[in-house]
Amino acid sequence: MTYTLHGPESAIAIFPALVRLYAVVYSEPPYTEGPEQVAGFAGGLPDESRRPGFTLVAAEDTGDLVGAAYGWTMAAGRWWTRADIEPPADLRAAEKFAVMEWVVRPDRRGEGIGAELIRRLLDGRPERWATLASNPAAPARAVYRRAGWQQVGGSAMPDGTPMHLLVLPLPAAPIRHR
Repeated sequence: MTYTLHGPESAIAIFPALVRLYAVVYSEPPYTEGPEQVAGFAGGLPDESRRPGFTLVAAEDTGDLVGAAYGWTMAAGRWWTRADIEPPADLRAAEKFAVMEWVVRPDRRGEGIGAELIRRLLDGRPERWATLASNPAAPARAVYRRAGWQQVGGSAMPDGTPMHLLVLPLPAAPIRHR
C-alpha cells in the first residue's frame, strides 16, 4: 500500500480515480447517489482544490486508488452553513481543518486504510480542530465515534438528508526550527 500526500497541483492527477471511487462508495445505502450527484462532485473538485490549505491523501495498491481523504482550512469565524446551532465560541473563533471526503473502497474496509488516511491527512496540521459532516445512518459514523470525533451540532444537506457536525481536537502543530 502506498500513501501519497497531494497539494492542489498534484491532486488534479488523482481526480478521475477519486470520482470513480466516490461513485462506488456513495452508491451504497444510506447515500444511494447516482450519476447526477457524482457529476456534481466531479464538477466541484477543481474549486475545492483551490481552497486555502487544501490537502489530499491517496491510498493506492498496485496502482489502483483504494482510499482517499481530503479537506481544506475553514477560516476562523466560519462554520458549516446549514448548522442547526452555533458551535462553542472558541471553536468558531479558531481555524479548523474541514475534512470533506474520507472514503475507502468497500472491499478494502477493515484493513486500517481509513485510519491511516486520516492520520496522514491531519498529521502536523496547524489548525486546532478538525471538523466533518457525517450522515448519522452511515456505518462510518461508528468509526468516527471510536476515533474520538465528537458531535457539536447538526445540519441538513440541500436534499434534506440530516448530518451530524463532528469535531476532533488536533495536537498543536510542532514548532519547526530553521
